[in-house]
Amino acid sequence: MKLIFRSLLLALAALTITSTAFGQTDIAGSKDYPGITRMPGFFIADYKYSQFDSYTFWVTEGGKDKQVPVEGKTYFFRYIAKKDTTPVSALQIGRNFQNAVRSVGGQVLRDDNGAHTTLRMRKGTSEVWVSIDAHGFDYYMNIVEKQAMQQDVTVDAAAMASSIANTGSVAIYGINFDTAKSDIKPESEPAIDEIAKLLTNNPALKVYIVGHTDMVGDAASNVRLSQARAQSVISDLVSKHGIAAARLIAFGNGPYAPVASNKTDDGRAKNRRVELVEIATR
Repeated sequence: MKLIFRSLLLALAALTITSTAFGQTDIAGSKDYPGITRMPGFFIADYKYSQFDSYTFWVTEGGKDKQVPVEGKTYFFRYIAKKDTTPVSALQIGRNFQNAVRSVGGQVLRDDNGAHTTLRMRKGTSEVWVSIDAHGFDYYMNIVEKQAMQQDVTVDAAAMASSIANTGSVAIYGINFDTAKSDIKPESEPAIDEIAKLLTNNPALKVYIVGHTDMVGDAASNVRLSQARAQSVISDLVSKHGIAAARLIAFGNGPYAPVASNKTDDGRAKNRRVELVEIATR
């Protein structure tokens, strides 16, 4: 019974490959990842791209396997050998990509006899992770250009008011600064606008503008930086939106109130924030 079931699976797999490979040309809208060529005689049968997503890679450290989620631009490819292509092994596919990545200073993070391999390399300023699952007649490739997510969604004035009413504070992630600087970047304007609306709609509200940093660098410098960033927000609210300075107090909390682990890029991004804390009056 097991032999029959296995034969059936192989037959179904062969049928799928045959039907998919009928066109023998790259699927519409697809193209190779820049800087990584395909195995000769293969075409792209499936392709997906996302501006920001996550993929979990298997890596081997100290003889033990573990999973590492990586976020950024994601690419998925399935390559299939064309009808008349000379057969290759899964090991041959895996070794080809391993050697190519090593030749540009990259690393092999996992090697399961070429059938499954995880690679990491640099491309300009980006860290690129690659996972390859090879079967000889086809192989799957997942690629992630590691990056922090660009914050596109800003909490609006109504949501800020609700959070302050419920918890006495609200964290704002749409206010951005260059590394180690306190000048507010232009893309922060929507978030500043919503804070101004909050204060305009609630004229009795007074708040601390609290700056938070991650733990990169020394604590004293981060406290000073967070204080300067909080003051920059106040300056914008006063000079551009007419909010009374007496309603706003800057406070630099530096790295002392993290909301996530500082051991990961994602955690550090969450810790870098501006927070509004209500100044309660009786």
